Amino acid sequence: MSEAQPEDAMERIKQQTQDNAVILYMKGTPQMPMCGFSARTVEVLKACNKEFAYVNIIADVGVHESLPKFSDWPTFPQLFVNGELVGGCDITCELAESGELQKMIDQASA
Repeated sequence: MSEAQPEDAMERIKQQTQDNAVILYMKGTPQMPMCGFSARTVEVLKACNKEFAYVNIIADVGVHESLPKFSDWPTFPQLFVNGELVGGCDITCELAESGELQKMIDQASA
């Protein structure tokens, strides 16, 4: 398998964030998160009862390396809604507690 160039990964990220109303870049999968922050973020997203896309950044090295440049956010997971970075685990959990995350996801899915 050939190494993906950063430009390709940047283009993939751009396409993914445009094609999916709600997308989570995480370590692992929703069924098997590979870190606690990803696991907590998946839990609050599942509580919203809407479908969401995800990318396992461990399986996609190009995305793993390029996403912090794309989003200007250094850590994972990263949640995007309607192509906009919402934030990481802490921000997503705070938005869930306040009810804002549910509103954002409902609007994105509408």
